Amino acid sequence: MNGLESLEKNDIKELLSKGWITHDAMWFLHSLKEVGMEKTNRINRLAVESMAAIEVARLKKALGFEKETVTSFDDLVEFLSRAMDLVLARFMRFKVDTPARNVIHWEMEKDACFAYKGISGMGVIDQYHCGVLYRIENWLRGLGVAYEMRPPVTNCLMHATGECKGDFILNLS
Repeated sequence: MNGLESLEKNDIKELLSKGWITHDAMWFLHSLKEVGMEKTNRINRLAVESMAAIEVARLKKALGFEKETVTSFDDLVEFLSRAMDLVLARFMRFKVDTPARNVIHWEMEKDACFAYKGISGMGVIDQYHCGVLYRIENWLRGLGVAYEMRPPVTNCLMHATGECKGDFILNLS
């Protein structure tokens, strides 16, 4: 029998990420059944907000990022690049790039959003408030970065428009 030492680092990350996403989906499903969609959305976003604040602090520490707040676009790009490398699993297929200074473009590959697929399977995608992008928004807040999100996202963009992409517009040095 092969043990942990036989697994590649990225395979371990993939396995742990799938476990976390499965827990998240099962929590959402049981919450939906127990208290309905309106309360589930509210509780989910509160949980994402709380989790992201803790997560960004842990990532800063793990990555040796010692600044309390981010004032430089280059520092933010470096942090996000390294943090995304740690937390994104292959199945997530979420891309972030910087097409211009003070612009961070995000895009979920077409038909690849795990949240869209899962919530659609629950039959409530038309009412779902996106937690995936809300997590990134709360990373930015945790880093002390003011931003404007274009388009602003509450409900699922993949459901509403057929694609999930947009920009964070920043005002950093």
